[in-house]
Amino acid sequence: MTLQPILHADFAIQLHVATAVAAVFIGAFVLWRRKGTRLHKALGRIWVVLMLVTATSALFIHEIRLIGPFSPIHLFSLFTYVTLFNGLKAIIVDRDSRRHRAEMQGLYAGALMLAGAFTFLPGRRMHLMLFGPDAGWAHSLMVLVPVLAGALFLWLNLRRRALVPLLSSRN
Repeated sequence: MTLQPILHADFAIQLHVATAVAAVFIGAFVLWRRKGTRLHKALGRIWVVLMLVTATSALFIHEIRLIGPFSPIHLFSLFTYVTLFNGLKAIIVDRDSRRHRAEMQGLYAGALMLAGAFTFLPGRRMHLMLFGPDAGWAHSLMVLVPVLAGALFLWLNLRRRALVPLLSSRN
């Protein structure tokens, strides 16, 4: 493992990596801890700021250009903005903790785990950092399989939680 691919990258990439990595760890801590506490709220605010900086810095990264300076991966920034807005509105305005939880879990699974998994593909900077230039798909799969399985688990858990109240209200 070497930090050289990140240390020699543009500032936008360095900022993006730093805030995304911090958001992964703080987000996991917030998602699995007791909800509604002062710690949950304080770390949640920090996580929201980290996600905003991560999404915004991504807009200044143009290494894969498919549509002008952008690529489909930039859609994760839009997804992040919309989901953060919906999640914050749910808890602040509507006082709907169930929808807040669903939005934030969905954002963690989609914008951090799923989008993050793409960074470990061969030739990408995180792949180079973790495995080196000579590593191929086998190394990527060691990261991709558990990350995608985790994202799928979160997504399925989210769907189950969303469906349970709907199904029980039909009785």
